Order: sequence, then C-alpha cells, then structure tokens
Amino acid sequence: MDAPSTTPHDAVFKQFLMHAETARDFLDIHLPAELRELCDLDTLHLESGSFIEESLKGHSTDVLYSVQMQGNPGYLHVVIEHQSKPDKKMAFRMMRYSIAAMHRHLEADHDKLPLVVPILFLSGRGHTLSALNVLV
Repeated sequence: MDAPSTTPHDAVFKQFLMHAETARDFLDIHLPAELRELCDLDTLHLESGSFIEESLKGHSTDVLYSVQMQGNPGYLHVVIEHQSKPDKKMAFRMMRYSIAAMHRHLEADHDKLPLVVPILFLSGRGHTLSALNVLV
C-alpha cells in the first residue's frame, strides 16, 4: 500500500478507497448481497501494508480493510489492476494475497483463520472474467 501506482486512474481510485466512509459506501453498493450481509461495514478499518509483489507494483495496487463478519474478524482485500492484457495467473495471485493476509492475521497471535474476501478491479482493454478462470 505504500508504493504509489504509476497509473493515475488507479492512484485516484486507491485514494478514494483509503477513506473508510467512501470505501463503506462503495462496498455497500458493489459487494454481492450474500457478502454484504456477512460484513458489518461500520467496522471497516484500513490496514497497513501491501501484498503486491515488487515486480507488479507499477500496474497493481491494493487496499486491505479489516471488518467484522458475523462477529468474527475478516478482511476485504481490494486489488486494483491496470494491465494491457489479461493475466492468466490472476486467480493464483489473488489466492496468494488472501493467504498472505491470513498469515499476517495468525502472526498477530490470533488463533483462528479469518475470512478474506478478495475484490479485483481490472482496468485496461481486453479484460474478461477468463482472467480469473483457473482452467483457462
């Protein structure tokens, strides 16, 4: 989260999402109803750090929020991607980021794994959901 995105639109989007009130409104509108019902968006807390690999920081940025999910700790990990072509390993990368958030949670002396909800925003041309299909 500390390195700025080299893509101006991504940087602006990230700045908006770093404000809890804006993020809460955005997530309230865009989270699927099933996930929205799990999350108490009034408990959003911006976490520090980033899980984006160094080689990808030029076109990726992320924001991590902790949130109470049915009374239990959880996380909403927003990843903003700007790429000219789809990344066939995107699903794997998102899984790695989620595991990194879980690892950080356990390292903070929590006993249970949290639910981590990865949220991906793709910008650029030619993106389709096939970027998230592990069978493609």
